[in-house]
Amino acid sequence: MTRFPFPALVCLAILFTGGCGAETTAPGEAGLIWQDEFDGPVDQSPDPTKWNFDVGGHGWGNAQLEHNTARPDNVSLDGEGHLRIVARREAYDGNAYTSGRIKTEGKFAQAYGRFEARIKLPIGQGIWPAFWLLGADFADTGWPGCGEIDIMEYRGQAPNVVNGAMHGPGYSGGAALHGSYVKPGPGFDEGFHVFAVEWNRTSITWYVDDQPYMTKEATDLPAGSTWVFNHPFFILLNVAIGGHYVGPPNSTTEFPQTMLVDWVRVYGES
Repeated sequence: MTRFPFPALVCLAILFTGGCGAETTAPGEAGLIWQDEFDGPVDQSPDPTKWNFDVGGHGWGNAQLEHNTARPDNVSLDGEGHLRIVARREAYDGNAYTSGRIKTEGKFAQAYGRFEARIKLPIGQGIWPAFWLLGADFADTGWPGCGEIDIMEYRGQAPNVVNGAMHGPGYSGGAALHGSYVKPGPGFDEGFHVFAVEWNRTSITWYVDDQPYMTKEATDLPAGSTWVFNHPFFILLNVAIGGHYVGPPNSTTEFPQTMLVDWVRVYGES
């Protein structure tokens, strides 16, 4: 999820949950390493052995407008094998909207391999869903030195376009290395699609429905920059509302808006 520079202490308060004890996977272990199929009864929270909540409504460094909660109203299973993250227009603790943001920090992180999720996206001006990775050394290194890989982020006002990006020192925020996939026909709100990256020691390739659309290599970095993608990263899923990347909702934006996640799977490096 694209970020713009903001103070390290704010960064720490947002994301650090005491990542000690996280399950990590060594490079080179092929096969399915980790998964969540989101099976369970309706309104159940996501598996607490796999996911943490990020809670708060302070803008998240991007001037976002939502308060992310741990309520089933915003993040829960639908009882049909999906996770739902629901953005709502409602006053909540000083914010005009609510939504959700979950992460595997402190529970699972991996370097290299294939990270993928099957997702049906919401729609509307100012709606900003994302499936992304953040360096597990965030608490010590801060952002962008820890690295960030945006597997999928999307502007709800452009339902045929998804974006991928990578952020590191010297190539973050508006200067991130990025690219887009444009889908012909109906938008990404019309059905489920698989968003993925395949990542190795020197390159990352982005996919939509198994079609590669962008590869970035260590040699593509700006002169003097450092490749910071040789250590474990953890997973995040969220739906932001407003912010620098999408702008605020307007009169055309309908609420609630739901991102449905069928599954998330992680494979070792082949």
